[in-house]
Amino acid sequence: MEKPFLQSVCLKLVYKGIFRPVLKYYVGVQYSDCSFLKDEKQFVIIANHNSHLDTLSLLASLPNEILWKVKPVAAEDYFGNTKLKAKLSRFFINALLINRKSKDGSCSAMDRLVNAIEEGYSLILFPEGSRGEPEQMSKMKTGIARLLAQKPGLKYVPVFMTGMGTSLPKGGLVALPYNASLHFGKPTLPESSDPHIIMEQIEGDFQSMIQQFGIKDDDDDD
Repeated sequence: MEKPFLQSVCLKLVYKGIFRPVLKYYVGVQYSDCSFLKDEKQFVIIANHNSHLDTLSLLASLPNEILWKVKPVAAEDYFGNTKLKAKLSRFFINALLINRKSKDGSCSAMDRLVNAIEEGYSLILFPEGSRGEPEQMSKMKTGIARLLAQKPGLKYVPVFMTGMGTSLPKGGLVALPYNASLHFGKPTLPESSDPHIIMEQIEGDFQSMIQQFGIKDDDDDD
């Protein structure tokens, strides 16, 4: 896989030179160390999703050396609904655009994920599918488990974020200062090739994080 020189330089400038200091000193995002990702050949970051700040914060947290190799998975009908928007999303976000409602004969969302992995990229996935309510986590969809089942040896990295949805909730236009944080889990191999067991493993990881960091999920009674 050949490194795209211009894009890699641009990504470093945008996310390390602009977004990271803005997110850290204005929004109040606290980053945990994820330098260990440099030692991983490939991985899939799995994160909860409350805000457009989520993707920006994750990209701003990544080590410079691997930033260009990590593609956030994004909805084509939102981030690529025009040719210009698609080009900007692919260049400045390094997005892997997928069609959530693929028609017969078109490349399915899973095909695009598998193809990106086979090309050597790592991915950022939000298994909830869309942005939820601030400080709540919705039921995760099973696509990530099916991807991991198809690619034995591929590790996933759970990432838990808090405060993003309060700073910039769904429908919000301006980010407000608020204490937010990213917590990286360890790169983890699935314990099985069965998607159901993989999904249970991932859900267990996030339940542990929910208990540790205090966010609510949809199964909470209060």
